[in-house]
Amino acid sequence: MREHHRYRQTDERPSVVWTGRATNRLQWVAAAAGAACMALGITLAVESPWTSDVTALLMAVIGCVAAGLLVLFGTLAFVHVAVKVDDRAMEVRCGHIGVPRRRILLSHIVGADFAPSVTPRQWGGWGYRWRPEKGTAVIVRRGEGLVLRLGDGRTFTVTVDDAESAVRVIRDHLRHPTPPTPPTPTGA
Repeated sequence: MREHHRYRQTDERPSVVWTGRATNRLQWVAAAAGAACMALGITLAVESPWTSDVTALLMAVIGCVAAGLLVLFGTLAFVHVAVKVDDRAMEVRCGHIGVPRRRILLSHIVGADFAPSVTPRQWGGWGYRWRPEKGTAVIVRRGEGLVLRLGDGRTFTVTVDDAESAVRVIRDHLRHPTPPTPPTPTGA
């Protein structure tokens, strides 16, 4: 994805907003498998000739539908990721509805690094991952990513296209922090 710039008019220097995405089309295969599992459960419920053991039928139907739902929605949440970096924070949104979502204030970031090769195997699979020795990650595909070093000693990794540009923008924002905005007056 290309680097996008948007400038805000302020007395200070213009602020760059970077947006990027990463997509994993293979997740659609897993989503299709989840939908097929749900369809099998529904077919069993509607067209089943079983008359002797209703408990076994009920367990098969519930098992297929539950497994299908878990696979379907679990994979659709990580078909793609959208990353936005502005002068205040980096925000990561997953899937079509943007959940799970993570917002990390730039004031909590001490550094940003480019990772040329991030793999699901390094993190134990696709999705929102946590490993005590590594930190937290959003992994939607293998390939380039960015790694944030946070002030509390943890890291946050996300796979995103054109991660090098994101790292440059974050580093620039860290070198030239935006001053805090004064609180808006409330009341009469």
